Amino acid sequence: MWSGESSSGAAAAILSRAALGCCQLETSGGTACRPSCAPADSGRGCARISVVGTLLTPRLILEPMTLPLVEAVFRGDREALEQIAGAKIPAAWPGRTLVERAFSASLEAIRADPDTRLWGDRLMINREGAERLVIGSIIFHGKPGAEGIAEVGYGVEESWQRKGVATEGTRAAVEWALEQPGVRIVTATTPPWHAASVRVLEKSGLVRVGTEEHEILGEVLRFERRRGASAAP
Repeated sequence: MWSGESSSGAAAAILSRAALGCCQLETSGGTACRPSCAPADSGRGCARISVVGTLLTPRLILEPMTLPLVEAVFRGDREALEQIAGAKIPAAWPGRTLVERAFSASLEAIRADPDTRLWGDRLMINREGAERLVIGSIIFHGKPGAEGIAEVGYGVEESWQRKGVATEGTRAAVEWALEQPGVRIVTATTPPWHAASVRVLEKSGLVRVGTEEHEILGEVLRFERRRGASAAP
């Protein structure tokens, strides 16, 4: 997770920046392209391509986090982190605050089962401009269990906030999660005073379902989106 705009609940391939058009590409077992949403330049941010776990939206590359990347974060190795990500990282990365916010499990637990611990976790990389920049992250806090509930969190670097990238990235990740076998619900929490986070979750198709007490934040709002539910335009 990142300092600034966030919601609790937080080897790179250099890809071409060709126009996405209005399709969804699945490369497992072949290639298929079909109409799925408004054009990429419509401002709705729903066009999405999935390439071996990497999600592309009109402005973002969402690349899966790997164990080597997480290890670089934990040891504070900025040079290795940029090499693994294939992108420049913000000044705040890596650091103790990032580790505390982004990873609920210890490094030992992640090493023991990275496929479960890093399920769905992705770096948010800007795909506009000449230089690849890491501008945020999406975190799922582990692979869903038998109940089929995934909890999502996101974070966006301060200079990229209020530009819609949090919604664009979170929405794509939530829709990906709900397409995975056995996942029924994606849920998230945020403090009631965090209006920006509430808007991101609502625009990502999550609806408020209640409140609960957080041991640090106090009262938080619980949001969820169920399989088959659509996000608002």
